[in-house]
Amino acid sequence: METLKIVITGRPGVGKTTIFNKILDALKNRARIGGIICPEVREGPMRIGFRIRDLMTGEEEWLAHKYLFKNGPRIGKYIVNPQAGSFGARALDHALVEADIIGIDEIGPMELRLGELRNAIIKVLRSGKPVVAVVHYRMRDPVISRLLEDAERYIVTLENRVFLAEKIISRLLPLFSGKP
Repeated sequence: METLKIVITGRPGVGKTTIFNKILDALKNRARIGGIICPEVREGPMRIGFRIRDLMTGEEEWLAHKYLFKNGPRIGKYIVNPQAGSFGARALDHALVEADIIGIDEIGPMELRLGELRNAIIKVLRSGKPVVAVVHYRMRDPVISRLLEDAERYIVTLENRVFLAEKIISRLLPLFSGKP
């Protein structure tokens, strides 16, 4: 199977996660998908934090929250849950063994402040498995940047977000054409 790394990046709020979800939805009947997604959590109009979800099991843990955690790295208004590192690392380790393709949404400041999770992301990027990753537009980790040098990079804009998911899906489907 071809080694392929897809990077989806762009400004905040432009639709990166929406595209990521469309890609996973298109592949779900053709490939075993593992990895993590970190959706925001809102109370009414206010964002209060982020969860981290294992794509294979559906299990979740808090990644960061405005008020729940006292100890942990602070990123803007949020305090990162130190336990989320081992949770995310387990999800990625499981994906390395069981998945055909690994999704990571996102590789950003919160995820990278958790050493165990950062190390698991590095292991995934070195693994040779196909990867689709949403990467924070200001991600500056030198090790991860080097591992993503050979990735196909898609920058989401307001103009291309309508068709970008289909373009990436058409790039990935041939990898799994023999799968039921």
